Amino acid sequence: MVYLILVRHGESLWNMENRFTGWVDVPLTEKGRQEAKIAGELIKESGIKLNVAYTSQLSRAIETLEIILKEIGDNIPVIKDYHLNERHYGDLQGLNKAETARIYGEDQVKLWRRSYDVKPPGGESLEDTQKRTVPFFKNTIMLDLTYYKKNVLVVAHGNSLRSIVMYLENISPKDIINVEIPTGVPIVYELNDKGSILKKYELKKLL
Repeated sequence: MVYLILVRHGESLWNMENRFTGWVDVPLTEKGRQEAKIAGELIKESGIKLNVAYTSQLSRAIETLEIILKEIGDNIPVIKDYHLNERHYGDLQGLNKAETARIYGEDQVKLWRRSYDVKPPGGESLEDTQKRTVPFFKNTIMLDLTYYKKNVLVVAHGNSLRSIVMYLENISPKDIINVEIPTGVPIVYELNDKGSILKKYELKKLL
């Protein structure tokens, strides 16, 4: 059995301001850094020994990973790859989500944000995102898991992770619209030797 841990980066400045971010390189907020710190503490407390970490080429994910690894105290290889970048939101990047909903309607904005195959103007659909994330996941990350028997941490973005979760859990295009990845919450998959899911759970602080 091996472990795959997925973490969406901590809150970014544009998350806080309710803006579409996409490929714009926006920093974490102090809350986001605290979320990353807690994620690192939770992974350390879980006792899962990580062997390698993957992240995107965007600073909010890279900084989240750096904070997590500092908390864990492990010096493991880190691979940064654009295939794990957030979905490109095109013309919506930088726009306030509430204002955009007032202009185009809430249903249209929900389709742009959550649907599988509807592209925002000038941007990527989740289907487009999946065409770069899933081949990378299958050919690189899954190889580490199933062939080399490594425990893997992936720190990326809401939509790049949704596209991977969709593949991993065989979620339909219809149902993926209701899937959202919370910031800074480690999602753990226990996988068998063939990469099938044995168990899934989230690591959270006990209140």
